[in-house]
Amino acid sequence: MGTTQLETVPEPKYWHLKTVLSEALDSEFSVGEILPNERDLAARFGVARATLRQALEQLELEGRLQRRRGVGTTVAPPRVGVAVGTEQNAWPGAAGDDWQTVDCAAAVPPAAVADALGTDREQPVHTVRRSRMTHGQPVAAELLYIPEASVPELSAIDTPSGAARARAVLRELQRLELESRENAVELGSARADDAKELDRLPGAPVLVVTTRYLAGGRTAAVSVATYRADTCRLTFGDSGAVEIHEGPERRAS
Repeated sequence: MGTTQLETVPEPKYWHLKTVLSEALDSEFSVGEILPNERDLAARFGVARATLRQALEQLELEGRLQRRRGVGTTVAPPRVGVAVGTEQNAWPGAAGDDWQTVDCAAAVPPAAVADALGTDREQPVHTVRRSRMTHGQPVAAELLYIPEASVPELSAIDTPSGAARARAVLRELQRLELESRENAVELGSARADDAKELDRLPGAPVLVVTTRYLAGGRTAAVSVATYRADTCRLTFGDSGAVEIHEGPERRAS
């Protein structure tokens, strides 16, 4: 790694440094690689460590870097593109679904979910928990609420426990003819359980994508998916899919 001195620029010094660092990430580092320590980076770019920290913090906010306790600052994987659309007619768990089933239990859903499902607010529903990973790191957690009426043929024999139970519920759900799906997206803060699953601190910014699946003229299921805001970006289109958008190829130094 050579030495680069920053010239006098009209913009804040840390902001210009952020741009220089971003270019270095694209050309010299690979995903998951650990950056040199702050002292070495500050010396390379000829800036004070306080200026360097401001630039690193901005890159972390933009999802380019991740600070991991006991590891250091690493290059973040490409952001997950959350596409918002209504035309994809596919149930959760169908072919091409990148979510991993984790567990399933009968639980009373939040009041708003119960109202959307048309169930009694105290009535338990099948609650499937799923996760989304990229480059070995968690980027999203989902709770999928499915009432008994949507999977009437499900039996206790078909649903032993854990991930096997979740897969059985999803298989039964796919027997219905999906008419449409509706998405809503909002910015929120990670609750304690979501934060733990996403490897973030409670209160960290997240994107909450709520999806209603309609079949037979009613809401057959509701999904509430929580995405890490530092690893996701919204894309708007008609597919309704969630895809991994690969960024520029990053080479190891």
